Amino acid sequence: MLFSKAALALGLFPLVFSHPLEKRQNALPTINSANDEAVAQLALYLEHLELSLYSGGFENFTDAQYTAAGFPPGFRENVGVIADHEKTHSDTLTTILANAGKTPVPPCTYKFPYTDPVSFVDLANMITSVGIGAYLGGGALLTDDPELLTAASSIVTVEARHDAYLRAGVGASPFPTAFDTALTSLFAYNLAQMFIVSCPQQLNITILPKLTLASPMPPPNLQPPTPAGTPLKLTFDPSSFFVKVDPNAPLYIGLINMVTNVTFIETTSCGSGCVTAPVPQGAAGAAFALLTTFNGGLNENQLSDYGALAGPAEVVLS
Repeated sequence: MLFSKAALALGLFPLVFSHPLEKRQNALPTINSANDEAVAQLALYLEHLELSLYSGGFENFTDAQYTAAGFPPGFRENVGVIADHEKTHSDTLTTILANAGKTPVPPCTYKFPYTDPVSFVDLANMITSVGIGAYLGGGALLTDDPELLTAASSIVTVEARHDAYLRAGVGASPFPTAFDTALTSLFAYNLAQMFIVSCPQQLNITILPKLTLASPMPPPNLQPPTPAGTPLKLTFDPSSFFVKVDPNAPLYIGLINMVTNVTFIETTSCGSGCVTAPVPQGAAGAAFALLTTFNGGLNENQLSDYGALAGPAEVVLS
């Protein structure tokens, strides 16, 4: 029996070696257009941010602090693994840009408003949702470059796993929605600005007037979900608008969420630079609010191109 198996194996050798072995190519994708560079630079900008965030979450707290806050054993170690992933992402994007003769955007100086392991994880969920949204939105600009699109897709799936792990650790659903929310480069870049102290080099993307969510704040474990009809209170500085707006003109919140894209909600004034708007039916997960004078008829790209007065503000609903 042993002889027959050996003979069979030897008989197959000519078949195996009659075809050349496939060679796996390890070359990184290339930058072939201005769109490619813009997407890669924004991705790197956000990866630098996430690397700083997760490095701090690992370095600033001990295993005992995570355990005392209710996280499972090994959670801090996995935060460190996530930081390692973000460094790999940053290094890879840096190399892709440098290989194309482009100057990779450098890291900024950041400030993150967390004080303990739970507030760190809540913040990480918010920031990672922005990163996921940026990769999803950027993918539409890479349809003529399948290799770079594949590379970006391979990063966003890992980012989603990071977020699911963090959410489960804090006691929230690891998958609160059936769809994630794509973001334009303008909106993703502006959402990152709230954590930027200074940058040696900014990207060539407009910084919009600020829109701030005053209430409600998500609970520490992101549960229970914020119910439809809950008033969102948002503040802004009317003097910062890029266009003149009639003080008596109605204002709306364009809420970007999942694949429903934009839901327009009429606001109620709560004073100068303050409005409220109810959470619409079906909104969940991470949503992004823009202040606008339009009451509908715009998709996210149009709102990004010319329809936003201020924002976006991230609204974590579940």
